[in-house]
Amino acid sequence: MLIEQFIKYLQHEKRYSQHTVRAYYNDLIQFFDHLEKENRSRDLKEITNTEKVIRNWVVHLMEENISERTINRKLSTLKSYFRYLRRMDEIETNPTAKVFSLKTPGRIPFFVDERNMNLLENEELFKDDFFGLRDRLVIEMLYQTGIRVSELINIKDQDVNCASKQVQIHGKRNKERLIPLNSQLVNLIRQYILKRDLHFRGKSEGCLVVTNKGKKFYSKAVYRIVRKYLSMVTTIDQKSPHVLRHTFATHMLNDGADLNAIKELLGHSNLTATQIYTHSTFEKLKKIYKQAHPRT
Repeated sequence: MLIEQFIKYLQHEKRYSQHTVRAYYNDLIQFFDHLEKENRSRDLKEITNTEKVIRNWVVHLMEENISERTINRKLSTLKSYFRYLRRMDEIETNPTAKVFSLKTPGRIPFFVDERNMNLLENEELFKDDFFGLRDRLVIEMLYQTGIRVSELINIKDQDVNCASKQVQIHGKRNKERLIPLNSQLVNLIRQYILKRDLHFRGKSEGCLVVTNKGKKFYSKAVYRIVRKYLSMVTTIDQKSPHVLRHTFATHMLNDGADLNAIKELLGHSNLTATQIYTHSTFEKLKKIYKQAHPRT
């Protein structure tokens, strides 16, 4: 029921990322598969109590041991979809209006200890060629700026201003922000561009980070690089680019950065999303307290 039209709305009007749009689509297909299985129809107009069907779907997901966070994301998809249908006058009332999200346990984000991250400053971990320099740049850009994977692979050469020591980031929903760069990272970028242009004879399509063939970089390649090098310095379970984003924010907060400043650097739309990092620092304080206090 207008799923394809809704997806185009997300792509062209909301300008959601390809990854987000795919998640919305998969959630909706899963819901309508459940609808057909339970009611022998995918047509919402043939369902007498859509709200009950949605609640039954949530129960079904819980019985499948789907996490509360994943269920809430799927609910968020449905809420957006039904709001869209209501706006298009396809339905008279929104059946998700009284369906509330599940309570989720507090989750402290994974991050790499500062001492372990410093081990990645060892240049011997990276090959002494263009590919090694590119891998090192990927790690340093993610850790030193806290940008997302999608933001990294979309950086153009023209977005980087080495003279002003800053990079322009094109974030979610086309929101732009400027992030400062330190001298070490600026020098690394200059070295990388020089070696890249020599390697590909200046044919790199204007993208800062490129593949082995000089084409625009892609998410899976970033994940492979991060997993490879984090495996050399840490044993934490998660070794993803987002862990480096968490690590950037946590280290900044631990070293006294203002939470609002971190919010702006990360490109969060509100402070709530940034506050998860205060839990990380509080856990560190609790650990120090237990180790050092004479009564513990």
